[in-house]
Formats: sequence, structure tokens, C-alpha cells
Amino acid sequence: MMNFMPKEQQSPDLMTPDSNTPPPPYKDRSKGLIGFGILTILLGCLAGMLVLLLVIGAAAVPRPAGSPSTTLGMLPAIGVYGILAVVLIWLGIGSIMARRWARALLLIFSWTWLAMGVVVSGTMIVVLPKMLGGLAKAGTSAQPAIPQGTVLIATVVSTLVVGIFFVVIPGIWAFFYGSPNVKSTCQTRDPITRWTDLCPLPVLALAIWLALGVPMFLILPIATHGMMPFFGVMVSGVAGTAMCIVMAGIWAYAARSLYRLEHRGWWVILITMGLGLISATVTYARIDMMEIYRIMGYPEAQIEQIKQFGFLNGQRMLWLTLLSGLPVLGYVLYIRRFLRCSAQETRE
Repeated sequence: MMNFMPKEQQSPDLMTPDSNTPPPPYKDRSKGLIGFGILTILLGCLAGMLVLLLVIGAAAVPRPAGSPSTTLGMLPAIGVYGILAVVLIWLGIGSIMARRWARALLLIFSWTWLAMGVVVSGTMIVVLPKMLGGLAKAGTSAQPAIPQGTVLIATVVSTLVVGIFFVVIPGIWAFFYGSPNVKSTCQTRDPITRWTDLCPLPVLALAIWLALGVPMFLILPIATHGMMPFFGVMVSGVAGTAMCIVMAGIWAYAARSLYRLEHRGWWVILITMGLGLISATVTYARIDMMEIYRIMGYPEAQIEQIKQFGFLNGQRMLWLTLLSGLPVLGYVLYIRRFLRCSAQETRE
């Protein structure tokens, strides 16, 4: 197998092992791979149950006259959990069989889960007390306000649950599948070169994220009428749908190009993400989320209910965009070091 990366730019975890070189001494982790594989399958089943609960919940919630369909609005979440359920069950089976591709993908999944968990946990620590505090002050004669003690307990419990599920558990997964012993066990039991061996894991991670984003862009025209931020305005309808389709095509091309370690794919996604972040920042700095809900056709009564939670009031969507967008852009800049030089961009 060709090695596209200069040796000085490769870490041991990113290099494809020489099939003629015997593996170094290691502790066999086959039982651990089986155990974590079973747990991964159970996580996939949990994601499948969430899909079912979302569908049932969307159908059971009464919809005010003139408001958008609740089910359509939940399509992105249903799609994400549906894909996640299938992928986790598939990866769990691969872990039980000690497949190299399963170990690589579960390592990517674990670090992605952990990174998202850190952002979600940090956001909850800041936002949740304000949300519940607003509900505590919004009592009426018909519905008394929530006691401050209850708010405090709910904040602590919610933060602990999110911290365990989004930080501790993915951290354990990342530690296990990142172990050299686990890597050597998979390489010994599965000596065949797999597709995950042809691309450094940091680059492969971005390529997979982009590929998974393609169906999400195609769902947006159905779920939100194609509403997209565009340098200070929200476009929707035909224009928004066209933007979603174009973005899906760009991300699909960039995913394929990055997997092939081509510089042009890296430039495409760097420019696209950079412009997208600027566009979203300018838009959310000018337009409040409540106004966006009005554009989407939500009735005022429902908007008032959303406003009570206070999660996206004011310019919080702007800060959430920056908090999530800037680290991703930094990651795109980071992976450039793993790309082969332009003179080697044509595969033999």
C-alpha cells in the first residue's frame, strides 16, 4: 500500500502498518472489544428509541392553528438519531469482530461526541439557570411559579446527567479505543488493509462529518422551508432550497476530496465554512430568533411560549454560532498538515 504522508508528518496512530512487520508485544483486548461493542450496540438501540419517542411526541403534541407541523420541524433530529442508531449498531458489531475500521470509526465518534459534549455542558451551565430562573418568576394564579429550591436541584441534576452522558462516557470510549493495545489487537485479528487505513484519522473525521451533513442539508427544505442565513437576511423558499442543494453538493465534493487527501477539497471547505460563519454571524447579529420563528410561520402565542424559556432570546444564537463555528474552523486549519503535497495529488 502506498503511504501518501511524509514520515515526519505521521503519528504512529495514523500510519498504515507494514503487513510484513510483526506487531510489537501487546496485551490482547479482545474481551474489551466485545464488551464495548455490546455497549455500543445498546447505545444504538437507545438512539432508535429516541427516534420512536420523537415521532410519538410530535404526533401527540397539539398544534395551534396556522403553526408549522411539529413533525416536519423534528425531521432533522429524527434523521440524526435514526442514522446514529444504524451506525452505532453497525460499529458495535464491528468492535465485537475486532475490525480495524470499527476501531478507527469508534475513535472518531468518541472524540466527536466528547467535543460536542464539552460545548453542550458549558452552554447548559451558563444558560440553564437563566432558563429555569425565568420560569420560576413567571408564575400565575392558575400556575404557580417554580420554587427556587426546585430550580437549583433541577440545574444540578441536569448538569450532572449531561456531564456524565456527554463527557464521562465518550471520554471512556475515546480512552479505550485510543489504547495502543486495542489498536494492536485489531491489527492482529484483522490484518487486511481497510478503507479507514488510507486516510489519516483527523482528515477522515472531517470527511465523515461532511458526508453526514449532506442528507441534513437535503432535509432542511422540508423541515424549515429551506431557511438559511445569508449575510444579514434569512432566505427561504426556492432561494433557500437552492442554497441547501448547493451546500449539499459542496460538502459531498469536499468529503470525497479530503478522503483522497487533495488540497483543493481542503480549500473548498475552508472558504465555504469561513464564509458561512461570517454570513451566520452577520445575520444573527441583525435578526432575533423570535423574528426568524415569525418568518417560519409560527403564531405569536407559540412564539411567546418559546420566549419564556429564554434559551435563544436576544443574541444568544449569535454566541452559540461563534462558540460552535470557530473551533470547527480551527480544526479545518489544523488538518492541513496531514494533506500530501500537491505534486502527489494524483493517485497511482
